[in-house]
Amino acid sequence: MLQWDHILQGLLATVVFTVIGLIFFGITFFLITKLAPFSVKKEIEEDQNVALGIVIGAMIIGVAMIVSASLHG
Repeated sequence: MLQWDHILQGLLATVVFTVIGLIFFGITFFLITKLAPFSVKKEIEEDQNVALGIVIGAMIIGVAMIVSASLHG
């Protein structure tokens, strides 16, 4: 029974930290789109701006690394 308690605690912690990470991703993407002096959606979808897509992807990876490092201590 003790082993199930550890498994359930780990599963609960994983779900909680996943939700927190997704919230941070959403906030970050919202800030990127609102603070940019141009339409991010238009630049990536219509104008096929690959450089902007790479920069936004790098920013999201950076946030993911920060969240991951904070979870691992």
